[in-house]
Amino acid sequence: MAKSLYETLGVSESSSADEIKKAYRKLARQYHPDVNKDESAIDKFKEINAAYEVLSDKKKKDEYDMYGDQIFGGQNFHDFAQQQGNIDLDDLLKNIFGGGGAGSRSSAFGGGGFGGFGGGSPFGGGGFGGGSGADLDQRTTITISFYISVKGGKHNISINNESFDLKIPAGIKSGDKLRAKGKGNSVGGQRGDLIITVNVADSGEYERKGTDLYKSFDVPLKSALFGGKVEVETLDKTVTLKVPKNTKNGQKFRIRGAGVVDRKTALSGDLYLLSNIILPNIDDFDEEFRDSLEANLPTQKMSNDA
Repeated sequence: MAKSLYETLGVSESSSADEIKKAYRKLARQYHPDVNKDESAIDKFKEINAAYEVLSDKKKKDEYDMYGDQIFGGQNFHDFAQQQGNIDLDDLLKNIFGGGGAGSRSSAFGGGGFGGFGGGSPFGGGGFGGGSGADLDQRTTITISFYISVKGGKHNISINNESFDLKIPAGIKSGDKLRAKGKGNSVGGQRGDLIITVNVADSGEYERKGTDLYKSFDVPLKSALFGGKVEVETLDKTVTLKVPKNTKNGQKFRIRGAGVVDRKTALSGDLYLLSNIILPNIDDFDEEFRDSLEANLPTQKMSNDA
């Protein structure tokens, strides 16, 4: 199971807390924007801080060790971070892993730090709406990883000076709501519920359509032409796919029951794997073979229908 947060800090999964801290401080000094004027240093510094925010907090680290990069939709952390655009990595990771905890620290260089990993509510803003008059319920939004939305899991929430794990059912989707009994406003000895709207982080690897999942996988040209076997990593395991000869680009392969469970019917959708044929570099072949290909490969006829 890939765990790229450790690679971000240049440490191993077995590294001690002191070793992780030492590696973080060294890299943070190296890539701090006040020291390193390279444009790429800013993003690198943010990723270093974000990785340490998770690995320095026991609860977050334990959760990450359990799921690995599946929390980032199967991508390594760098690619995941780059795809978030202008979204604050601090806020995103707090939502994915839950706020509070040992993290809630200032930068190792004093003050609020660059990009900030200070305290405050992990849900942002000033409060959770609701909670006026007789309405004791509170409302908030959390962001969970694509993997947990499909397979289910736990999400830590810190609110009202307490922290608890919220059970996330498999198959949940963006916009769905969960209710945490007795975790809302408290007035006169009575306590309301916490109403949680779920937002699912995008996956750079999978697309969800209802209960079906879609994913592209690479097929070497030789296997596409003559047939072969290709290993594909799925959310559950690595599968060996038999690719028939003359496989076309974008051709679909279905794995029944490997999609998302329907929360109402308990039936699972399918996983569709779309072939992405990888062409070799023609210059890597010797001249005689190139000439033979050029002479013998058929020319694709263009349709006159337009």
